[in-house]
Amino acid sequence: MAEIIDGKAIAEKIKSELLVSATAFEQKHGRKVGLAVIRVGNDPASAVYVRNKIKACEKCNIRSFSYDLDEAVADAELISLIHKLNDDVNVDGILVQLPLPKHINEREVLSEIAPKKDADGFHTVNAGKLFLGEKGCTVACTPRGIIELIKSTGVNISGKHAVVVGRSNIVGKPIAALLLANDATVTVCHSRTVNLKEITLSADILVVAIGKSKFITADMVKRGAVVIDVGMNRDENGLCGDVDFNGVKDKAGYITPVPGGVGPMTVAMLLSNTVDGAMHE
Repeated sequence: MAEIIDGKAIAEKIKSELLVSATAFEQKHGRKVGLAVIRVGNDPASAVYVRNKIKACEKCNIRSFSYDLDEAVADAELISLIHKLNDDVNVDGILVQLPLPKHINEREVLSEIAPKKDADGFHTVNAGKLFLGEKGCTVACTPRGIIELIKSTGVNISGKHAVVVGRSNIVGKPIAALLLANDATVTVCHSRTVNLKEITLSADILVVAIGKSKFITADMVKRGAVVIDVGMNRDENGLCGDVDFNGVKDKAGYITPVPGGVGPMTVAMLLSNTVDGAMHE
């Protein structure tokens, strides 16, 4: 029976440490660490995510600046707001909540955020530095949180075979780079991978971010593996991940639940990136 990796508890510990750091920053600089959150349109899921992030800011003594823009906003208006926030000394981190409406050029908008204020770690400069193994870059929140979750198990990443299922710019590619930086041997799988089961069965560490409900089943998992489920899907029983939790938990050594695994860590890492940005200004 796998040990459940409690992302919520680990995230709460990180947030309590951030509260101390953010309070020390305020005492030293006479202002709070600031995070600006921009939401475009009325997507209900985005509204929930933004609300959770603002609540988490309050817990960590971080000032949040919230901007809700109309669904039909033009790229130029959104970019103009980003430039204003880039120049605002009270703002240490900027987050544009994704997804954006289809008429907006997402890549172009994200590239306008100053790299040092890129709380999400999606800017080309930060992504490039991560892949080059350079210090001082902001790491994307979910991948950064995943590394913390793996390390919390006590399993040494170095020398392990890590398999990442999914190759998105937000999770798959950056977590592969981080696992490499921690000296794992990394295989990245995707929708065109042949013999996927054969590859996942060889994984000491299995990170699944494919966006398909309960896609990874027990017969695809090596006994004793660390299984990190990044998926967030909804079925008739409510929220579920990309891993068949009930089947896999009897075979894995460690496993993250959905919800309560990767999700809380993503928010904690967003706040951590913001505090780090303030400290190194």
